[in-house]
Amino acid sequence: MNNFTFFNPTKIDFGTDKEQLIGQHLAEHGISKVLLCYGSERIKRDGLFQTVSQSLASQGIEFVEFGGIVSNPLLSKVRDGIALARGHQVGAVLSVGGGSVLDSSKAIAAGVAYAGDVWDLFIGKAAIDSALPVFSILTLAATGSEMNSGAVVTNEATKEKFAIQSVHTFPRVSIVNPALMQTVSRDYLVYSAADIIAHCIEGYFTATVQPKLHSRMVEAIVKTVIENTQVLLEQPDNYPARAEFAWAATQALNGLIYAGTAGFSYPNHMIEHALSALFNVPHGAGLSVIMPAWMKWYHDRNPSQFQRFAKQVFDLDGGLQGIVALESWFDRIGTPTRLSQLGITRGDLPAITDVVLGNAQWFGIADIYTRDVVAEILQLAL
Repeated sequence: MNNFTFFNPTKIDFGTDKEQLIGQHLAEHGISKVLLCYGSERIKRDGLFQTVSQSLASQGIEFVEFGGIVSNPLLSKVRDGIALARGHQVGAVLSVGGGSVLDSSKAIAAGVAYAGDVWDLFIGKAAIDSALPVFSILTLAATGSEMNSGAVVTNEATKEKFAIQSVHTFPRVSIVNPALMQTVSRDYLVYSAADIIAHCIEGYFTATVQPKLHSRMVEAIVKTVIENTQVLLEQPDNYPARAEFAWAATQALNGLIYAGTAGFSYPNHMIEHALSALFNVPHGAGLSVIMPAWMKWYHDRNPSQFQRFAKQVFDLDGGLQGIVALESWFDRIGTPTRLSQLGITRGDLPAITDVVLGNAQWFGIADIYTRDVVAEILQLAL
């Protein structure tokens, strides 16, 4: 096991009706006015907005609405949120929604505290020295953003999809009520399953130091996701299955399964970011296409770990069989496994490759993922 420092300051308040406590959590942190970020108007139709506003009012906390945040969140919207937060002099940012809303909220929180343009923080032109406190109520389990410091945003002008990460952008409190996720669509359930699995396998397969403990934790998360996705496809209101799925999503990217590992990278996310930046495909759908193709290309570089994955997750003996099993499972649950299913053709590959090569520079793995390698992986995904 490699040396490491593990730090995660986020408080998780997990369970039914916990969203009713958001006002109390904000008050305990001395917040008197908050920017309330959300996506669609669905939170108003289903009563969640009213619950949140009443909880805030009970503690004398004012809020400023900022809705309309979309999947694959956009830099222009983040800039709008920064301007609104500054104009109203809010003391914190509250995200009510899924990972896209929370990522936007983190970017807004960091951008308010920075004198320049927030994109500087994404391209490494400036560091995040401070940020407004961030709080969240989760309505979709997938990204793990509720218990990590990362945020991914797309610059629609440059077609770049980059991330920030800082000790200042961890949520102070995240409320995770699995009951709020029962209305998630079938499509986004299966896309979320793929996203969680991708978070797990990046380090699992690429790390040069991968303790067995961490491999076992990854396998447990992946198996939990597979088992509970099957249940939820048939019983969307099954609370125990929702709860296990949601907590697995959090554990996949809160830093725990990467503490003590070394030498890992995120090639699947690197490639997928090009797809969602160029074609606005759902992130999880793009990952379920890229993962099997990348695994087929990468398999020979770490055959023993692929054999382990096949055995421990699918009870199969060959590494390639495990890849086929994962791809077949994606097919069965209805998340895409081919670029053609996303409306992407062979003629689009050169443009995708160009963006991926820029991403590879940002991810620090351009020496491995050359033009020829990227082209080969994309061909496997057609």
